[in-house]
Amino acid sequence: MSKKRSRTNRPTAAGGRAGGSGPAGSRKAADKAAKAMRAPRVSTNSRITFGLLAIVLVGLAGLFVYVQNSSDKAQQAAGDRVVRADSHRLTTAGDGKVTMVEFLDFECPSCGQAFPGVEKLRQEYAGKITYVVRNFPLSQHANAQNAARAAEAAARQDKFEQMYVKLFETQSTWGGQQQDQSAIFEGYAQQLGLDLAKFRADRDSQATAARIRDDQSDGTAAGVQSTPSFFVNGQRFDGQPTYAGLKAAVDAALAG
Repeated sequence: MSKKRSRTNRPTAAGGRAGGSGPAGSRKAADKAAKAMRAPRVSTNSRITFGLLAIVLVGLAGLFVYVQNSSDKAQQAAGDRVVRADSHRLTTAGDGKVTMVEFLDFECPSCGQAFPGVEKLRQEYAGKITYVVRNFPLSQHANAQNAARAAEAAARQDKFEQMYVKLFETQSTWGGQQQDQSAIFEGYAQQLGLDLAKFRADRDSQATAARIRDDQSDGTAAGVQSTPSFFVNGQRFDGQPTYAGLKAAVDAALAG
């Protein structure tokens, strides 16, 4: 009988076992490195695309900020035009915290209805709020322009507030008339002790007409389309122009 040869583990060429850390292990590492090298990488075109997208996004963000700032500046500019340094102030607050502006038409029935509440408010908050009146005569009222001119002419003799009150207190007498009511307004000027010759000259002057146009232009820029239109600290008041509604707006502004 022949003897069976014993099997032994044959060494690899480098003396290591198969699958060990010898050449086979090196080949595996090399294969992994080759695969890594063959893995898809971000191409130059992709990098350029990503870069352009980043630039576009940054540009859009900058544009948004610019538009927002422009809008804020436009609103601020409109707010600054709601009241000017030479606007008629019927009452003045020492601290200047709250300013209410009314764009009005002396012949407007709604302005006439708001007048008693406004006067009550002015008395109640005397010294606490600045109350400003600006002209905004409407074309559908035949004597609105004449009344505004009369008030401005009275202002040239430091009697704007007195004429303002007189025109509203008598609105039912002259308002709604198609005939020229200038003679009635001259009568009011006489009652207030004004120099009639000067009153007539100021009433008919180009400077008075320009003053009224400036008020109207500022009102239009601020979004005024009807009367009365109120603003509190430059912000449009959209509530009812009643004493209660205006008082609530004033109280909120004083508390803010």
